[in-house]
Amino acid sequence: MRDAVLFTGDRVRAQYTRFWLLLILAAAIATAGIAADSTATVIGAMIVAPLMRPIQGTMLSTVLGDRRQLIRSIATMCAGAAAAVGVGFLLGLLIVQPMLASTNGQIAGRVSPGLIDLFAALATGVVGSIALVRSDISDTLPGVAIAISLVPPLCVVGLTLESGAWSQALGALLLFVTNVAAILATGAIVMAIYGYSKLRLLDVEDMEAERRRRVRVYLTTATLVLLVSGPLAWSTAKAIEDRGRIASVQSYLEDLTEDTRWAIVSVTPREDNVIYVVVKGTPPLPDVDEVYAGMEAEGLEAEDIVLEFIPSYTYDMAGERDNF
Repeated sequence: MRDAVLFTGDRVRAQYTRFWLLLILAAAIATAGIAADSTATVIGAMIVAPLMRPIQGTMLSTVLGDRRQLIRSIATMCAGAAAAVGVGFLLGLLIVQPMLASTNGQIAGRVSPGLIDLFAALATGVVGSIALVRSDISDTLPGVAIAISLVPPLCVVGLTLESGAWSQALGALLLFVTNVAAILATGAIVMAIYGYSKLRLLDVEDMEAERRRRVRVYLTTATLVLLVSGPLAWSTAKAIEDRGRIASVQSYLEDLTEDTRWAIVSVTPREDNVIYVVVKGTPPLPDVDEVYAGMEAEGLEAEDIVLEFIPSYTYDMAGERDNF
């Protein structure tokens, strides 16, 4: 396990060369896949990305009490994360249009993590830790790399920072930190279940001091998980609230546009608690003041609702058709 996740031995330089080469390439592939909104490309970047190694190295070094390797793994993990963000930012400079959640599905799926993302990360972390312990199921590691999604959120951080969307960048960073916390927490538990945490006790003279150190480690890991749980819980509650508001607005407008020449195209949440509604149809426009007055009468937050009307004309060979 030390050979698998720690940067040690006679070929340390080659290990670091491999890590940085794969990381930069994975970040470039992930950024391109996100910009093109290509799920297959992003999945390919997940498989190539080597960032799981220093994270699991941090976990193993913590369990074994190897301070030197712990510092080395943490430094490599942080430097690798910063490099992935940098690649995303630099490649974002080459993209003309802003990379935002409102225009890109890959970004939208990574800037609003919730508690479900923590549960998924915990389950994936368990699989990854067991695959590290048991060589007979190590062939699951590519699936773990895809499920845990480490590099793509960091690339989203870089892209959204370059586009000036700070809140979205923080959301993507929260997703990355959530995944890291899940790997560390589940790894410590799996190592304890398999008995590897006892190896450290065989080499120390002060058993009580070592037990106190281990308690501090477990408390720190638990605290990290709890710290990310707070923002995730808030994000989940906000998403549920937004879905409720969207459903109310959509229901009202669907009733309002029934048997008219106008129909709803989309109802989406935007920044600053705004709900953006796109309506398409044939002029003349409806009385907008009356629409907003009706929203307020229904108890909707009309001041946070923006309507966009798109004129639409339908033609066939006989000319314009009036049956929208």
